[in-house]
Amino acid sequence: MKPPETLHKSSYPARIYQAIVLTVLALCVVALVLNTLTNMHQRGIQGGFGFLADPAGFDISESWIGFDSNDSYAAAFAVGLMNTLRVCVLSIFTCTIFGVLLGLGRVGENPLIKFTCQLYTEVFRNIPLLIQLLIWYVIVVECLPSAQTPLDMSLWDYHFFLSKEGLALPWFNQGGVRLLESPSIVDGNLSGGASLSPEFIALFTGLSLYTSAFAAEVVRAGLLSVDKGQIEAGQSIGLTRFQITRLVVLPQALRVIIPPMANQYLNLIKNSSLAVAIGYPDLVNISNTTLNQTGHAVECVLIIMVIYLSISLITSWLMNAYNKRVMLRG
Repeated sequence: MKPPETLHKSSYPARIYQAIVLTVLALCVVALVLNTLTNMHQRGIQGGFGFLADPAGFDISESWIGFDSNDSYAAAFAVGLMNTLRVCVLSIFTCTIFGVLLGLGRVGENPLIKFTCQLYTEVFRNIPLLIQLLIWYVIVVECLPSAQTPLDMSLWDYHFFLSKEGLALPWFNQGGVRLLESPSIVDGNLSGGASLSPEFIALFTGLSLYTSAFAAEVVRAGLLSVDKGQIEAGQSIGLTRFQITRLVVLPQALRVIIPPMANQYLNLIKNSSLAVAIGYPDLVNISNTTLNQTGHAVECVLIIMVIYLSISLITSWLMNAYNKRVMLRG
C-alpha cells in the first residue's frame, strides 16, 4: 500500500488536468457570449427579458388559464408551461399503468398474452415517436366523424363525444347545480363541459403508448430480478398468484424498477417538445412564435432550457425521494 504522502502527491496531476479543462470551458463560454452580444448589436437587437412584459399580439388555441392577444409574452409562456405540464402528467400516469400491465403480461404464463405484450413493445419501441405522433394526429382529424355526428361514449348520465374536433367530456359546473356538467349537441354543435383538442389527443396518445413500451421492459426486468424462491415461499403459505405478485414480487421489484423508470419519465418530458410538429401549443411552440415576433432568440431559448431543466430536476428529486423509501435498510 502506498503511503498517504504518495497518494496525496499523485492527485496533483488529476487536479491540474481538471483545472485546465474547466478553464478552457470557461473561455469557450465567454467567447460564445461575447460573440452573441456582438452579433446582436450589429443587427440592432436589444438583449434582455424586458420584452416579456409587452403584449403578445397572438392568440393561443388551447389554454386552461385565461389568455388573449393583449396579455403579455410572460403570460403566453405560462400558458405553454401549463399545457406542457398537463400532457406530461397525464401521459406519465397512463404510461405507468400500461407499462405495469404489459410487464406483468410479459412474465405471465399465458402464451397468447405474452406474445401480444411482446409484439406491442417491439412495435411501439421501434417506430420513431415523431412518426407515431403524426399517425395519431392524422387518425384523429381524418378518420373520426365530424362534430355534427360525433361518437357518443355515454357513461351513466355523462356523455363523452369524440370527433375530429377533439374529445368533449364532462367538467365541473361553475353554476354549482350539479358536480359535473355533461356536454350535449345543440343545433348540430357541441356545447357544455370541457374539450380536448385533436392535437392534445394525438400528443397524449403518442407519448403514453410510446413510453409505456419502454416502461414495460423496465417492469419486466424488475419482476425477473426477484428470486424464484420468494415466489415459492409465497406459494408454500397458501398465497394466491395475485397476492404473491402484489405482496411479494412487486415490493421487491420496485427497488430495481424505480431508477430506470425515472429515466423514462424524463425522456417523456423531453419528448413532449415534439408537440410543435402537430401544432399543440406547448412551451416550445409558444417560444417559437415569440422568437419569430420579437427576435429575442437567445432569451427564448434560455427560457425553455431553464424550464425544462427545472421540470426534469424536480421529477428526478421526487423519484429519488420515492426510491429511498423503498430501498433496503441496513
